[in-house]
Amino acid sequence: MAIEIKAPTFPESVQDGTIAAWLKQPGEAVERDELIVEIETDKVVLEVVAPADGVLESQLFGEGDTIQSNEVIAVIAEGAAAAAPAAAAPVSEAADEATVTVGDKVLSPAARKLAAEKGIDPAAITGTGKGGLVTKEDVVNFKVAPAAAPAKAAAPAAEIQLPAGERTEKRVPMTRMRKRIAERLLDASQSTAMLTTFNEVNMQPVMELRSKYKDQFEKVNGGTRLGFMSFFVKAATEALKKYPAVNASIDGNDIVYHGFQDVGVAVSTEKGLVVPCLRNAENMSMAQIENTIRDLGIRGRDGKLTIEEMSGGTFTITNGGVFGSLISTPILNPPQAAILGMHKIQDRPMAENGQVVIRPMMYLALSYDHRLIDGKEAVGFLVTIKELLEDPARILLGV
Repeated sequence: MAIEIKAPTFPESVQDGTIAAWLKQPGEAVERDELIVEIETDKVVLEVVAPADGVLESQLFGEGDTIQSNEVIAVIAEGAAAAAPAAAAPVSEAADEATVTVGDKVLSPAARKLAAEKGIDPAAITGTGKGGLVTKEDVVNFKVAPAAAPAKAAAPAAEIQLPAGERTEKRVPMTRMRKRIAERLLDASQSTAMLTTFNEVNMQPVMELRSKYKDQFEKVNGGTRLGFMSFFVKAATEALKKYPAVNASIDGNDIVYHGFQDVGVAVSTEKGLVVPCLRNAENMSMAQIENTIRDLGIRGRDGKLTIEEMSGGTFTITNGGVFGSLISTPILNPPQAAILGMHKIQDRPMAENGQVVIRPMMYLALSYDHRLIDGKEAVGFLVTIKELLEDPARILLGV
């Protein structure tokens, strides 16, 4: 019995998708719920699995082809047995329609072709597909380790060696996600009256509180570690209650004030920056915040986030400090009206009560849409964040 495999139903905000990688080829056996193809959209990479055991009979689209929502992309012969494998052939003579084994590595056709073009030894690539299959994405993401100083005669390098001093260029098409990120960032800079205000916060009180209770916190909450993000999210939710315009958005000629606080947390992935949301963050405990952020971060890096998890949001927090950024001006995430930027914690000399002391300081940046938020509100919001973090007890007391 032939079963049609259809693309997922895309939400209204996603027009179409692109076949990113076929993980199964025609003639190969598939098991129920086994991943067979990845589809890249403007926001996420969607996975399509086999609905039943059988054999992949045909692919109606190739890698790189554009598909529509619910469009038939492949056909499975339910219950059929896979054809007996052909005798192993050299990589250069392998058929384009089948996977090929190189040493102990199994490569998809696209991966084999790209590895040959790049001059990469397949044996050095770690496969992330089912059963260790090396996919095209594995080859794209592969980074050749820097060559060690020559000590003795070594095997020929797999990567093409260019003459010293030669000027080279490499042209790589943007992924759909990267193109969408570029469009949104450009739109944010052109369609909003964006302004950034700065302040600094003494992180010593938070660091001391975290150091004092982190072991007990982890024990009570089943291994959940106490980080800094939960303090910032809780401080932000308290400040948003005090300054509701910062949590609002513009819709045409209307201002929409949100009675909830869906806080987006920017996550950097190999495919670009994504912003999954903490729904109703104002009602979450610090342990729930830490757990959710960790889960979203892991799934974001693995490309497992859903479109629903990255949709919406009323306010965003981004942490450039994890990459060493000392200060920056974050860009708005429309239709949100503000975004808070965290940065690197660095010891600096500070004047306190007429004395110079060393304190762990962090610069904070709040970018906001001046069409909706006045400077007084923006500065007041950021000062509230600073005061709450420098006296963390106020976060728990809500004062």
